[in-house]
Amino acid sequence: MNATSALMDNIYRRQRHFYDLTRKYYLLGRDRLIAELCPPEGGIVLEIGCGTGRNLIKAAKRYPHALFYGLDISAEMLMTARAEIKRAGLEDRVKIAQADAADFDARTLFNRSAFDRVFFSYSLSMIPDWEGALTQGYAVTADGGRLVVVDFGEQKRLPRWFQHVLTWWLTLFHVAPRAELVPVLERFGTAEMKPIYGDYARIAQLPRRAGTRTV
Repeated sequence: MNATSALMDNIYRRQRHFYDLTRKYYLLGRDRLIAELCPPEGGIVLEIGCGTGRNLIKAAKRYPHALFYGLDISAEMLMTARAEIKRAGLEDRVKIAQADAADFDARTLFNRSAFDRVFFSYSLSMIPDWEGALTQGYAVTADGGRLVVVDFGEQKRLPRWFQHVLTWWLTLFHVAPRAELVPVLERFGTAEMKPIYGDYARIAQLPRRAGTRTV
């Protein structure tokens, strides 16, 4: 698709085969985000940056009354996601597509224009135009819906040496924690941010008030 797509494919061409096994030890808070999604009966959920489909599968099993959609820029990751979704027997309720998080048309991809829940799970820290991705995510959040993010925090309550080691490690994978996440979210409305595990990570939620969508 573009240079970012090529970079992500290069990073994950091999990693996708063991990604979920290794990431469970340091992508903390993902299951907590899923537990807090609580889509309405018959709800529609979108994950932006769905990777291997791990979160979509877990969420679909937890909320059997909802439909799930995911997009990712990496064709390599989506190969794994499609295989895992099929293995889980969820092809009828989980649909995925390749797209740029900062520039996508949900109606073209999924024949949907709005979603009751839109979430990012450790993807904003890898998206070059992360502010554009948030703008896109909020644009497709339905009236009365919520945009939810879990990603790396600033580790303010953890030892300084840990911060330095983590920053070094993340840089190897082109990951950059977004310290300005909440201020950017609050361009759209009042966001709630909860630091977890000593601010190792953060969960942010931005509700969309009814009557505020224009598209």
